[in-house]
Amino acid sequence: MDLAELQTFLTVASEHSFSRAAARLHRTQPAVSQAVRRLEEELNERLFDRTAKGGRLTEAGRILLNYARRLTELRDEAASAVRELQDFRRGRVAIGANEAAVHALLPIVSRLRDEHPDAQVEVRRVPARQVAAEVLNGALDFGVLTFQPRERGLHSVTIGADELVLLTSPDHPLADRKEISMEEFGRQTVIAHNDPSPARERVLRMSEQRHAPINIQMSFPSLDGIKRAVEMGLGVALLPRRCALTEIARGQLAVVRVSQLRLARQVRLICRRSGEMSRAASAFLDAARREERKIGDNKGKD
Repeated sequence: MDLAELQTFLTVASEHSFSRAAARLHRTQPAVSQAVRRLEEELNERLFDRTAKGGRLTEAGRILLNYARRLTELRDEAASAVRELQDFRRGRVAIGANEAAVHALLPIVSRLRDEHPDAQVEVRRVPARQVAAEVLNGALDFGVLTFQPRERGLHSVTIGADELVLLTSPDHPLADRKEISMEEFGRQTVIAHNDPSPARERVLRMSEQRHAPINIQMSFPSLDGIKRAVEMGLGVALLPRRCALTEIARGQLAVVRVSQLRLARQVRLICRRSGEMSRAASAFLDAARREERKIGDNKGKD
């Protein structure tokens, strides 16, 4: 059933006249009559009683009237939804990241909000090992990683740099030290995150190789919980510096480097190399590339 013919049918029904409908639609009366006749032939039913004045609807016409209104309203809603997508009122960006990586996203989200305040950003907590697969299968527009994924078909943009540091409370015996050895770190009471990660596994491998086992006595499901526990003096934690910048600046936490664990890490935003991308996602990628250029410019100044 042709939507244009349904619109013509609705106009005749509302005007109660083929001639007035033709004038309203800026068409000839024969063209309007032909459109209605095609509908009648398709349905094998008369829609208007031609013997009565005023374009009176038949029973079949009255039934079709309700459906025709619903179909044209749905058409208008669909067109409106696409227009809203184009001007970002329906634009949504889905990003997968583990808890520590979220901090690197904030400057880009801020950029996007400044330029496109109606765009929606959803950051989902996804284990680092699953991020690449979910980006490739289209469940996510982007992912954030601190390592180069093995999967092919991905493009990455560097959005920040970070390093693993030892966090202690300000009054901890190590708080005034700039750097300690792996063996000294192994003698501390360590607070860790519940979720396994490539960085954690790398640290554990290094501790085994150096025969300096890490004394993990507590684990928490959130970075905030770990930081609060460290502040209370319950132990120390090896975390990305970026996720504790506020507490470090306020003097709530102290930073100590572990000489063998000075693992500088590039924070990468990954996306599919090919395939369609929404306008909101394209705008987010553009903001990420500008952040990458900004990081490059700052390095050049250094």
